[in-house]
Amino acid sequence: MKSVVETLNPTRVRLAVEVPFAELESNIQSAYKRIAAQVTVPGFRKGKVPPMVIDQRIGRPAVLEEAVNEAIPQLYQDAMRENELTPLAQPDIDQPQFGEGEDLKFTAEVTVKPKIELPEWEGLEVQVDDIAVSDDDISERIDELRARFGTLVTVERAAADGDFVQIDLNATNDGEPVEGGQASGVSYQIGRGGMVEGLDDALAGLTAGESKTFRTTLVGTHDGEEVDVEVTVHAVKEQQLPELDDEFAQLASEFDTLDELRGDIREQALNSKRIEQAMSARDKVLEQLIGNAGDIPLPEELISQQVEDHLADGHGDDDHKAEFEKNLRGNLTQQFVLDELVKAESIEVSQDELSSYIIQQAMRSRIDPNQLAQQLVDQGNLPSVVADVARGKALALAVEKAKVTDASGNGVELNRLREDGTLADPNEIEGVTAPAVDGSFEFAELDAEQADDAADEAGTDEAEADEAEADEADDADEKKA
Repeated sequence: MKSVVETLNPTRVRLAVEVPFAELESNIQSAYKRIAAQVTVPGFRKGKVPPMVIDQRIGRPAVLEEAVNEAIPQLYQDAMRENELTPLAQPDIDQPQFGEGEDLKFTAEVTVKPKIELPEWEGLEVQVDDIAVSDDDISERIDELRARFGTLVTVERAAADGDFVQIDLNATNDGEPVEGGQASGVSYQIGRGGMVEGLDDALAGLTAGESKTFRTTLVGTHDGEEVDVEVTVHAVKEQQLPELDDEFAQLASEFDTLDELRGDIREQALNSKRIEQAMSARDKVLEQLIGNAGDIPLPEELISQQVEDHLADGHGDDDHKAEFEKNLRGNLTQQFVLDELVKAESIEVSQDELSSYIIQQAMRSRIDPNQLAQQLVDQGNLPSVVADVARGKALALAVEKAKVTDASGNGVELNRLREDGTLADPNEIEGVTAPAVDGSFEFAELDAEQADDAADEAGTDEAEADEAEADEADDADEKKA
């Protein structure tokens, strides 16, 4: 097989492939077998129709077309590997030129990963903020803990900021009810936000039994639609917090005194600050690495298609479109640069690392890790997950080799950065264990598939020999008949 690459632009190539007729013999024989299994010819059992009869009944050109359709996908993949090209989309393959005794010729245009130079990545210098935990930080965390143990008491007064109210909501447009715009018995804390814009202002000053109508703009299903919303208050409740003393410490924690609880909360706050600092270092190292890479050519056809697909359902305005495209371009640039680092440093992903990553993602999504692993295998997404983990390891390596200091000039130890480039969360640091998962599942599944392919390939000769022997026996029986 011969192949020639024509570069149309940094992310688009035309691949011309030429294959001698003799190299397609196995595909031609395979085509005869498939056609024999599909056609019915009097005097022959299905699957036992000789090639000569198929040529007479179906035609040799149809056999050659079948053989070419089978051969081209594998030939295309072989040519891509031979020329060290990484496809980013499905290829556009032209109508192949092929006839009896002629070389097979076809061309394929495809979007590919650009060839770039790996920028300087070792010894990058970045600065992060100092770690500082203030008394206000501690007080805020303690107030959050007190709120978890607070009680709600019904009060006979107007609702104010911070109060909990039980309300009904009814949205209408020109007097007609809005579908899905009604709710009853909702518990809501004034000032919390996140429900309906303008609700907090409408509730302020209302007492139990009073109603108020306000104008607002909906989001979600009725995104952008202006409606009238009537809110009715059924109860106003005030949150009463427990006294801040040793008794509260014993109620809310394993500690006996408030001072011990404060000390533990301070340590938790420090852990969170360390994670924030490590995340900042990681982001700054990546930013500097991308900056050192200069202008990276991006696949404009792919970007346009993904933007179009994202907005196909009609949601989002021009600002949303611009933001999506900006993020897409940034993500592609990061992937291309980190992929070069993965290649340069021969970074590989172990079974344990892949399992750990899947467990982390499953915990975030609150699903069973084995279920997520099965979904990745079934949907063919496991290779992309492996690539993500490899990029994370590459970024972690760049951070490890970087010189990271805080604003005071002190060196920063990034012991919260995992090997895959992600960051441990406070719960994990405190020792929360992950759910059990069969760590061998993902690769075991792949190994089984690869083993099947290998077994099929290894057993081809034996199977063909058995089939030939059976064919000879059938022919002998037919002659006797």
